[in-house]
Amino acid sequence: MIPRYARAEMADIWSPEMKYRIWFEIEAHAGIAMAELGVIPKEAAQIVWEKGKDAKFDADRIDEIEREVKHDVIAFLTHLAELIGPEARFVHQGMTSSDVLDTCLSVQLARASDILLTGLDRLLAALEKRALEHKDTICVGRSHGIHAEPTTFGIKLATFYAEFKRARQRLVTARAEIAVCALSGSVGTFANIDPSVEAYVADKLGLGVEPVSTQVIPRDRHAAYFATLGVIASSIERLAVEIRHLQRSEVLEAEEFFSKGQKGSSSMPHKRNPILTENLTGLARLVRMCAMPAMENVALWHERDISHSSVERGIAPDATVHLDFALQRVAGVIENLVVYPEQMQANLDKLGGLIFSQRVLLALTQAGASREDSYSWVQRNAMPAWRGEAAFLDLLKADKDVAAKLSAGELDALFDLGWHTKHVDTIFGRVFGD
Repeated sequence: MIPRYARAEMADIWSPEMKYRIWFEIEAHAGIAMAELGVIPKEAAQIVWEKGKDAKFDADRIDEIEREVKHDVIAFLTHLAELIGPEARFVHQGMTSSDVLDTCLSVQLARASDILLTGLDRLLAALEKRALEHKDTICVGRSHGIHAEPTTFGIKLATFYAEFKRARQRLVTARAEIAVCALSGSVGTFANIDPSVEAYVADKLGLGVEPVSTQVIPRDRHAAYFATLGVIASSIERLAVEIRHLQRSEVLEAEEFFSKGQKGSSSMPHKRNPILTENLTGLARLVRMCAMPAMENVALWHERDISHSSVERGIAPDATVHLDFALQRVAGVIENLVVYPEQMQANLDKLGGLIFSQRVLLALTQAGASREDSYSWVQRNAMPAWRGEAAFLDLLKADKDVAAKLSAGELDALFDLGWHTKHVDTIFGRVFGD
């Protein structure tokens, strides 16, 4: 994790202290369940819980032990025994390391998901508010970066709202899929631990139960989870790129908020750069790159190997920390986005009415001209207008072929912005509801 992009709430989930606290809870809850079955003494299970629940686990001491034993879970159990005493011999009965490691990762990813969902909710609220604010703010729509036909800035924002609404649904599904517990022992057969222990621990930790584990929780769950984070990151990048384009000096229809005292360039004092959305584009790349190794982790050897372990130690904190930061940043960008309706109108007018070319084309076909002739007539008048030689409407009115099919009044009526916004309410009803 890079501290620059790590918010404390998310970073804490991946701290050594939190990891060891979760490891302890898994072991202690399992001990209590085993005591109920008579596998270990109830008094011993209670002592483990009482001495460990408020204990301060020493990460440096655990690292010291691990340097000798070369095993992280054994190092933790050794340190736990130092804190608890003789009763620690009853800890980890019938369990294997993956029971602790995988269940802990499930807890961490579930908690991380809850923070990410909160971030998505903030972004959705911001997008809805700004979309409604600009529902009727006319701007030009672009395809291939070129002026196409009119739309509204509200519709533009509504597309992102709908996309992030889908993202939220996917994350809810991914959270449910990843939030499972596996305490099935070596090779996953429950030979030395009763399935009821797994169910008890799962309930205590707010997890589901993995129906069949091969000593490890199957990694297709994790692959789907990180793929979901990657898709969310891609949606953030799409929104960021849109704002970056709109902030270009030649466009300047919207821009990031520029605070008092902020500097845009070390050399050019006039600069107001889209640094936040550029940063979001980079963060999206970091999150997406975690999806592929998660997919490669699916194919483990037989019942278990640890080729996935080193990967997950990196991608789990990195992907969730970076996405958390990105969601909060992009929400702030939208909340504070500066919008310029007058510049949107100016840009809309730049091509002298060419944005209405399709309406003229369709009107000519309805007036009896072939589509081929109609397209040719409209295009031959569009090109001089494109070069700025005359207004598109004036050229059409002066064209004998066009004038033979459409009167001046009929042509005037085709250059109506309202034609393009008449279904805005329908679109908003679909996206935001009544």
